[in-house]
Amino acid sequence: MSDSLSQRLDAIHSMLSAGHRNLRIERHTLVLWGLTGAALLLFSDRILTPAQFADVTQQAVAWLLLLTLSLGGVAVLDWHLTRRVKRERDEAWSFIHRQVLKVWWLLVALGILMTFATFFFGGGYMVCAAWVVLIGLGLYVHGLFSEELLEWIGVLTILTGIASLVYRLDYTIIRLIAASVFGLGLPLLALMLDRGRARPSWHRMAQSAAWMLVVLGVPLALRHHGDFGAPADAPALSLDAFRKGAGAVGRHVLTLPAGTPVPVEIRVNGNIFRNDPATTLPLTLSKPVELVLENGVPTGDARFDGEPWMRGTVGLWLHVPKLDGDLTPDGGPVVRAVVNANTMAAPRP
Repeated sequence: MSDSLSQRLDAIHSMLSAGHRNLRIERHTLVLWGLTGAALLLFSDRILTPAQFADVTQQAVAWLLLLTLSLGGVAVLDWHLTRRVKRERDEAWSFIHRQVLKVWWLLVALGILMTFATFFFGGGYMVCAAWVVLIGLGLYVHGLFSEELLEWIGVLTILTGIASLVYRLDYTIIRLIAASVFGLGLPLLALMLDRGRARPSWHRMAQSAAWMLVVLGVPLALRHHGDFGAPADAPALSLDAFRKGAGAVGRHVLTLPAGTPVPVEIRVNGNIFRNDPATTLPLTLSKPVELVLENGVPTGDARFDGEPWMRGTVGLWLHVPKLDGDLTPDGGPVVRAVVNANTMAAPRP
């Protein structure tokens, strides 16, 4: 009798649990959002670049329109496909489903506005990681009323986005990880959904581990085996030889020794200071840096002493924590700023 009663109680518990988690996310939803997000992330450095616009405002508006139209179009398409699927299954839109869908749209809208704001207030380094966190939040909220696997993957996605910032990965690998979360992670999650079946914890852990292995393994492998640096057979070139005209043909690796002066030309915008084309900031390298030249022109690949190759300025960390002014009878007005310039591999000051 006790075994029969226990089985009945377990059956009742399963029915109650299924009633609480009666929401289902459609597989096409994950595929649509995943592929669209991955495409935007992978081609973000090739479309709507600064070279195509006269000022940053035009570029920001262009990106706002692109994200709104593309992601808004996905939202509309997903809505119609989901409605058609529910009609074929003779299902009605539940109140919870409508509210969770609004939360998802709200998170996407926050991501669009955040991306737009970074053009004016900075923080572009965090954009890709922030999108990963927002998608993780959406999956977790959906999983609270739907399949338990969505909760597990949602938490892992949030932790992935946060960890990429905590460990200060370079922007290239963060963008690859974000694209993998969207383009591989969401479609893979669509295949892993088991329509609300009760699974033991070890089964969910195995599913989550396999998902993380794919999502992180692919971008890390691409980063490791990809062509992100100079070829091994590129001849070395000194700064003195370059100044004498060497390195004009072919690919070379130019070494700038420590102590090399690097004047930084500054363009000042706004209504406080007048923009003087001759404004320069005289800086000096504190350690050697290697640059890749193609026919005498930098390709954007660089490597600091003892650190991995990086592309462009994606591996640099520029932080202005303090800015104040002073006024004296002898010196007149003066503005003092503290600027921390480091590579991503360097410790935070």
